[in-house]
Amino acid sequence: MLNNYRPTWAEINLNNLRDNLKIINKSVSNKEIIPVVKADAYGHGALEVVSYLMTQNISLFAVSLLEEALELRNSFKNIDILVLGAIDSKQLEQASINNLIITIYSYDFGLEVLRSSYPLRTHLKIDTGMNRLGLKSLSEINELVTSLHEDSKVKLEGIYTHFATSDDNEMFMYRQLDKFKSILIKLKEKPKIIHVSNSSAILKYENTFDFTTHARLGISLYGLSLEKNIDVLKPVMTLKTKIVQFKRLEPGECVGYGITYTATKKERIGVIPIGYADGLIRKNNIGHVEINGNIYPFVGRICMDYAFVEVDEDITYDDEVIIMGGNIVTIDKVAERLETIPYEIVCQVSKRVPRKYIGKDE
Repeated sequence: MLNNYRPTWAEINLNNLRDNLKIINKSVSNKEIIPVVKADAYGHGALEVVSYLMTQNISLFAVSLLEEALELRNSFKNIDILVLGAIDSKQLEQASINNLIITIYSYDFGLEVLRSSYPLRTHLKIDTGMNRLGLKSLSEINELVTSLHEDSKVKLEGIYTHFATSDDNEMFMYRQLDKFKSILIKLKEKPKIIHVSNSSAILKYENTFDFTTHARLGISLYGLSLEKNIDVLKPVMTLKTKIVQFKRLEPGECVGYGITYTATKKERIGVIPIGYADGLIRKNNIGHVEINGNIYPFVGRICMDYAFVEVDEDITYDDEVIIMGGNIVTIDKVAERLETIPYEIVCQVSKRVPRKYIGKDE
């Protein structure tokens, strides 16, 4: 949704995106990066992010849904798009027509791919312990790999797995890695593209993997991480708004739905035009915003379209109110306060919040 009227926006810093890519590239031993741009590039805007990354010599991107892949293909005819998620056999024609790379995530789906009459590009996903998508049986894996290599209309271009615990359980991660390597060694024919690492694994382990060719870069591309000791990445999104009205509360007066907040003194309240329909969920009312380098608390309940902040006399209508992504109110701190992960925080910034891109002309 394009909205240039309400003073609420998500600022997307493409210079920071570029810098994060450069930092990650140093960690992957000259292997190719596959940027993951699913969920609208984790809320950052997939079309703009892909368009910018193409200027950085990236040509292979990953999404989760066929719908996401088709949206990219409508705008970009010459990039490679890997669909990581499950699709139905009824959608193979769409995948073929649009030159998409699909994931074979089960033995049965692999047979459907082989039975189809469409030319298809594929990657094979191996389940090494997460028990979400992927094949586990070595005999089924070998059978599919052999059949796919013998099939003239289907190309098996890659093979991969996904780590469940690369951010917090090294022992289990290595169990998954060893299982994947043992399967890889036993394959009669190996695909040209091999990838295992997500963002956490890239940062900590990828430069020690001598058998992979690519690495999937997700949340860390956007300057966020589940790793507590990573401080070189630069957050790409800053969620901002401005105050649209000031209210004066006398002691004993209330504000907002349910009158859950009562002033104990004379207070100045700033009404900001952002609410839970924008992704500022009601649980945020225990937090703060950042204005001019200082923090100011939310008060009352967050509404669908508005929220309330207690401010001092120095704050004006012209001041930017940083909801998250600032120097003090960081996305990581918001996630920690809400007992979740930064992925969820940025992904829930809704479509009705316009994205403003800076840095793309530099």
